[in-house]
Amino acid sequence: MSHVNNLESQHNDPAFANIWQELTWRGLVHVSTDETELEKLLAGDPITYYCGFDPTAPSLHLGNLVQLLVMRRLQLAGHKPLGLVGGSTGLIGDPRPTAERTLNTKDTVAEWVGYLQGQVRRFLSFEGDNAARMVNNLDWTAPLSAIDFLREIGKHFRVGTMLRKDAVASRLNSDEGISYTEFSYQILQGMDYLQLFRDYNCVLQTGGSDQWGNLTSGTELIRKVEGKSVHALGTPLITNSDGTKFGKSEGNAVWLDPDMCSPYTFYQFWLNTADADVVDRLKVFTFLSRAEIEALGEAVAERPFAREGQKKLAYEVTSLVHGVDATEKVTAASAALFGNGDLTVLDERTLEAATAELPSATINADGLGIIDLLVASGLSESKSAARRTVGEGGAYVNNTKVSDPDAVIARDELLHGRYLLLRRGKKNLATIEVSA
Repeated sequence: MSHVNNLESQHNDPAFANIWQELTWRGLVHVSTDETELEKLLAGDPITYYCGFDPTAPSLHLGNLVQLLVMRRLQLAGHKPLGLVGGSTGLIGDPRPTAERTLNTKDTVAEWVGYLQGQVRRFLSFEGDNAARMVNNLDWTAPLSAIDFLREIGKHFRVGTMLRKDAVASRLNSDEGISYTEFSYQILQGMDYLQLFRDYNCVLQTGGSDQWGNLTSGTELIRKVEGKSVHALGTPLITNSDGTKFGKSEGNAVWLDPDMCSPYTFYQFWLNTADADVVDRLKVFTFLSRAEIEALGEAVAERPFAREGQKKLAYEVTSLVHGVDATEKVTAASAALFGNGDLTVLDERTLEAATAELPSATINADGLGIIDLLVASGLSESKSAARRTVGEGGAYVNNTKVSDPDAVIARDELLHGRYLLLRRGKKNLATIEVSA
């Protein structure tokens, strides 16, 4: 399902005369070829541009989301996107800073190509005068022999220049070194740009600034082979204000695939954004207008306890990636956990995701007395402490207060036939799973 229709009404921001100004204000231009020429180009007739995504995993992640949204902004400005998923470059992988990649099988890479193409499609429109197109670089590299590759492409690259690329230089200075395979990656990406220039008159490539060496491999190759000037745009690497790495949750990458990172976990990641980072995140990851973002920035500064900026950020980005329906379920789950909603309306998958980080215990059906439940869950240290909690009115099961210390929870009160949510006071939560 595509979510691009959600973006249309949010695009025409009167604060900007052209897309280059908007990209600059949003902090999305870190490095580029000739800025004056590029601004003029983007303000003129529609151009064709591309961004590439390598299937080195079965899903894209937040770093890729930056590029997907840049592509969408350019398309909303009238330009024509090419979404490239690298069936050939994914067999190699661009050099990582520290160590050689483990090569995946051809079948695995081919399967992941399909997954990533599906994800890219959700952010672009494939209809209209500037409809997006999907391309796969395996289509033009697979038929090419090694001799033809060296004669037609390799001769245009100078080893000295290749050695100075940041990704290569860092690996050369490491204990791991770099293989000829990964050293050649920049040639393959340069060849992609040349092919797309020839086939589609593609004149702009976008990507992360850490890919700048690979981006300029293409611009230089086109200049040498075709005698033409084309452009590249590198977005900044997103970092947190406290110096920690952006895009990680509990040390793991935040994936766009809901099976690898649930919509609830995804939403919570954005909800936990630091006050100092909210405005920058709203600029990069939402299609809210300048006026809306500035108003939210004022709200964060004046009423940080209300977390208005974080709530809007979490809602907008989760809606972009997972759709409005999934986001509504997530917000309902967040409210329901703390007594402000109906737990029974949550589907099982959302409930499991929402309670995944809570303390939990598994018991059999004979232990459903409230005192035993509080002790088993860890919310009370002892039966006497549990009785005090009940007596003081602080015990809740599925958001319903339990006032009788001898109460036994009926089987038909279990959520989805097997779960209970316990709460002590306002904020202490735990889950119980009842075995059959």
